[in-house]
Amino acid sequence: MFNDVYRKQKVFVTGNTGFKGSWLVLWLSNLGAHVGGYALEPPTQPNHYDLLALSSDSVRGDIRDAAKVRGAVQSFKPDIVFHLAAQSLVRRSYRDPAGTFTTNVMGTVNVLEACRQTEGVKAIVNVSSDKCYENQEWIWGYREADPVGGHDPYSASKGCAEITTACYRRSFFPVQEYQKTHQCLVASVRAGNVIGGGDWGEDRLVPDIMRAAHRNVKVLIRNPQATRPWQHVLEPLAGYLLLGQQLLEGKQAFAGAWNFGPDDQGHKRVLAVVQDLQNFWSAIDFRIALDEKKDHEAHLLKLDCSKARAQLGWRPVWSGPAMFEKTVHWYREFYESKRVCSREQLAEYIHDAQQKSLSWVVP
Repeated sequence: MFNDVYRKQKVFVTGNTGFKGSWLVLWLSNLGAHVGGYALEPPTQPNHYDLLALSSDSVRGDIRDAAKVRGAVQSFKPDIVFHLAAQSLVRRSYRDPAGTFTTNVMGTVNVLEACRQTEGVKAIVNVSSDKCYENQEWIWGYREADPVGGHDPYSASKGCAEITTACYRRSFFPVQEYQKTHQCLVASVRAGNVIGGGDWGEDRLVPDIMRAAHRNVKVLIRNPQATRPWQHVLEPLAGYLLLGQQLLEGKQAFAGAWNFGPDDQGHKRVLAVVQDLQNFWSAIDFRIALDEKKDHEAHLLKLDCSKARAQLGWRPVWSGPAMFEKTVHWYREFYESKRVCSREQLAEYIHDAQQKSLSWVVP
């Protein structure tokens, strides 16, 4: 996979104890990488990271602590850095706007500075969000060249993080000076809403649904008509790893911004997502309780991923019902049998990618 580029590479993942970060560490370990990380303690109990019992050189710390971040990166001496550590919730960003901005903007600065001051870093992938775009509620998907911005503090902070990443790429890691004054390529990635097993985050639709189903109670649905791009967590991770491969191989054209989102059928209303999940677990039930807090949150958001499809050869594996089936199966195995089937599902995903002859898994 990925031209075997990650085998024996030193890969540093910030936010490795989170939902998406733990899946990424699992996959990197499977690829034979030496994985290091920097993150807060796992945010929930239970949590996917601890359930996997992963072995990695992980440092516990706040991404806002510049000296500690720098020390962790310089001690590990990575070949590539995936920066996932973030405050990732819109509603929490209204409660703590200052913390959201310092985490998402200055945290990104701290990682980029640490890499700039560490010899041997060949590539940096900053993991941003589809919410980084200045959302006009368009019916078409946003492209990488569209303006970034944001109404709520979370979206605005991710727009700022994108501007920061582009600034460092132009100022300290310019592509035209690659291998002349520096040896590092920098990219950013923007993914839609991810679902999958092992997520117990607060204020997130699928974890709320799964917790409620386990307890045989109805889940409250706040914004049933909001449309989002939905995809299984392994989909964007495949894109991140594929992009990282190109950067590690020194392909300068890939140092930029990239969208990783679902096909059109993956852009769904919240209510439709709940109903799709119900097809695989009869215990799922809901009632609609419209959000009375009046905090602004976009109702329509789509991504255009033509660039990733055309230039990277990336495309989804588990489109349509498959992503809901796999997600429900993970939680039912955990709640009903105490089994963690993440490794099994990763193997299934790779097998299905082979059946589709995707570029990252076919020699």
